[in-house]
Amino acid sequence: MIPVIEFVLGVAVLVYSAEKLIGYLVGVASRWAISLFLIAVVFTGIEFDDLAFGVVLNMEDLSDVALGAVIGTTIALTGIVLALAAIIAPTRVEVPRDYLALYVAAPVVMFLLALGGLLTAGTGVVLILLFVAFVGWIAYREYTARRPVWRHAEVYEQLEKAGVGAGGSATASAGSGGPPRADAATGSPGFRLPEDLRVDDGFLAARAQPPGRTILFAVIALIGLVVGALIAGQGTEGILETWAISGTVFGVTIATLALSLEDLLITVEPARRGAPEIAVANVLGSVVFSVTGKLGVILLVGGAIVVDPTALVWHLPVLLALTVLSAVFLGTGRIRRWHGVVLLALYIAYFVISLTVFGGVPVDD
Repeated sequence: MIPVIEFVLGVAVLVYSAEKLIGYLVGVASRWAISLFLIAVVFTGIEFDDLAFGVVLNMEDLSDVALGAVIGTTIALTGIVLALAAIIAPTRVEVPRDYLALYVAAPVVMFLLALGGLLTAGTGVVLILLFVAFVGWIAYREYTARRPVWRHAEVYEQLEKAGVGAGGSATASAGSGGPPRADAATGSPGFRLPEDLRVDDGFLAARAQPPGRTILFAVIALIGLVVGALIAGQGTEGILETWAISGTVFGVTIATLALSLEDLLITVEPARRGAPEIAVANVLGSVVFSVTGKLGVILLVGGAIVVDPTALVWHLPVLLALTVLSAVFLGTGRIRRWHGVVLLALYIAYFVISLTVFGGVPVDD
């Protein structure tokens, strides 16, 4: 019974922390006038729990498992996280072409480096530098583009000027188009909201926080995500041992979904709440970080990794294919439900073929 409680508690902490983190990221971007996309790449793309897990595996001479975890979680980001996000909360997205090019280039570089059959500490240094360059380029492009820090920044500024606060009454009218109008009750100037916008009290509250406090709260929420993932993972292991469920069956179902829950929440919730920049940045940032920065640190700290031939002929090509396909979908300007269905179907096919033909699937457990 205790493992079940641990699992439920971990999921609850994950959900609560994800809700808070999304609001605080908007607060950080707004109060510091920094691109929300860049903030999200740094806060959600760099996955410290997965990084620590991979380093420990490699230091314990489980280098094949460490590499498998990198590949498996990266494939899950497009095949599970982005797929379910598209099915649950389809939304309009705006991703610059050069961002998508870097998103695709990262796993291509990893694949080319892996072709030699050995990934060394030197390779790790190169991969870490590539991730730093990726973040640097995003920062430069976001700064020079001179766009609003996030899609609805100007609308929320107007709401605040009209005296709308978290939990307060709005003077803006729903709907699109038409001239501004005055609020009948207060006389304050009103305006019409975009049709796809749902005013979020969490965003309003976060924007009202002092600049330093927004960063502190965002870091605390991020720590909550890691703690929730650890508790849910411990509960998952306990469930597996207590009920003697097949490791393979459990791994490809409940465990995989549990391990992807953190990314899923950080992708679905922002899209639903009107901040799809966080959703896209999480997927792009996490994929690039996994195959460059995360793998680089694992190699640098834990030592060289010998690449299994199966990874070269099956898992890495699948990673490349799903990344390219997801980039094509993101490049259309809107993530649709059928995009998610296609990605999820391909991921299920990958699992089935991996289990029946290649004898296993890389799972971060």
